[in-house]
Amino acid sequence: MTRSKIARPAMAPWPLVMLAAPLLPVATLDGTALYLPQIPAALALFALTVATILARRLPGTALGEALLLLAGVAAAYAAPLVLLTQGHALAQANGLWVYLAGATLLLWRVLALLAGVSGPARLAGPALFGLALVMLWEILTRGFQVPTILLPPPSLALTAFAANAADLWDDFRQTVLTSVLRGYLIGCGAGLIVAILADRVPFLARGLLPLGNLASAVPVVGIAPIMVMWFGFDWQSKAAVIVVMTFFPMLINTLAGLQSAERIQLDLMRSYGAGYWRTLAMLRLPCALPFLFNGLKINSTLALIGAIVAEFFGTPVVGMGFRISTQVARMNLDVVWATIAVAALTGSLLYGALALAERHVTAWHPSFRKR
Repeated sequence: MTRSKIARPAMAPWPLVMLAAPLLPVATLDGTALYLPQIPAALALFALTVATILARRLPGTALGEALLLLAGVAAAYAAPLVLLTQGHALAQANGLWVYLAGATLLLWRVLALLAGVSGPARLAGPALFGLALVMLWEILTRGFQVPTILLPPPSLALTAFAANAADLWDDFRQTVLTSVLRGYLIGCGAGLIVAILADRVPFLARGLLPLGNLASAVPVVGIAPIMVMWFGFDWQSKAAVIVVMTFFPMLINTLAGLQSAERIQLDLMRSYGAGYWRTLAMLRLPCALPFLFNGLKINSTLALIGAIVAEFFGTPVVGMGFRISTQVARMNLDVVWATIAVAALTGSLLYGALALAERHVTAWHPSFRKR
């Protein structure tokens, strides 16, 4: 029996809170409250959502029910956007917000169903969750007319992204491709090499660990201007900040990983006459791979943060940190959010690529097989 054929749990009653929506105003126009029967488009979308709930048991699989309910959720999320397009005000539309709250609870059911299926559809859950957050952000900021200086809607940031694509690409190339990758490789490589040396020479570990801990505790906003004075405005100063931030996490994780080999495994290698370096290459480093990937994943986001913060203190008029600082001063918050989105996507992709590589490289490891 496949997982999609397993009996589905009953749906919680919470999404049915949306049935109270017809009793409350769903929009206002020129100060007049409007109800669902007075707005055909909103009534049709509401009826579609209710129909998907009533028909949820018709599909024979969990995936089918999830897709059906997802159509109802999409209809609910489209309703505020349709009303805004028609010129309605939503700040006092209590019925619409009740409808939207019920649809969000219905989305919870969709995500739970997708988590139980196998295959590529299982991966759609996190993407749907992220998309729902963006949609809610758009609906709430436009519906309650939040000032764009405080929080612009995602559509405005997307427009700014399209209008400033050339500048954002130059920033990405300067920050990520020039500074982050070099600093990340140097910092992680140094942490790995020093950890092996400290493992080989125990007194080094006792001396280096306190120093590494001290360096990692230094605030980046304090050390960044010093590095700019030492290494100049170009990528070298950003790479130096990244090395300071990434060295200690890599050192600690590598040392912990090298100690993870079991005693019986070490005795077996010793019985084969294997020396330190052979044992390191054939047993201890493979056993340390999960810890190494933990350090690499942690450092992938630390490196990006370090480079952006360092650019606040000096950079050759390009870079994500430079763009954020200058556009904030000009009150162009949409460009700032577009830059933040690029940085967030870059960090997520770096982390995801490392997690994917970990899945392939350490699939044999007992700790990974338990997941």
